[in-house]
Amino acid sequence: MELYNYIKSLHLIFVITWFAGLFYIVRLFVYQIEANQKPSPEREILLKQYKIMTYRLWYIITWPSAILASFFAFWMLFFTDLGSVWLKMPWMHVKLGFVFVLYLYHLKCHQIYKQLQNDDFKYSSNFMRLWNEGATLILFAVVFLVILKNAFNWIYGVIGIILFSVLIMLGFKFYKRIRERNKS
Repeated sequence: MELYNYIKSLHLIFVITWFAGLFYIVRLFVYQIEANQKPSPEREILLKQYKIMTYRLWYIITWPSAILASFFAFWMLFFTDLGSVWLKMPWMHVKLGFVFVLYLYHLKCHQIYKQLQNDDFKYSSNFMRLWNEGATLILFAVVFLVILKNAFNWIYGVIGIILFSVLIMLGFKFYKRIRERNKS
């Protein structure tokens, strides 16, 4: 059991650093997209710096954290006695579904990262601000699933995620209005 707690702790640490990397990389995407709209030489200076920052964040923190979080999760699930119990629980199946969605989100971020590294700007900064909330929704869903486990009421959970999404969208619209007002 003691080994399990060490593995679980390492899993949690790398989940936290993975999410931190995902939250920050998309914020850097916003800055990089907005820097591309600046006049020369400011644009070139900022873009060069953001490329360095995103490269370091992506390959030194975010990807290793994703891999290590998954490594320790597999270790807990497949090489400990408690893991076999968790795998029989319905909430764990749902959690693993969210982890799959998180990896899809991560891979899409990787695609956007590569595009921006090649000066291919396909998305607006507003899109990236909304995109950043995808990881937030997944984080909320997973944390509530893990904490509440079998006590989780699916109807309230779905309603809660929908309401949370609506609040995020309203907050985004409010923030956008403030930014537009400050530009005038």
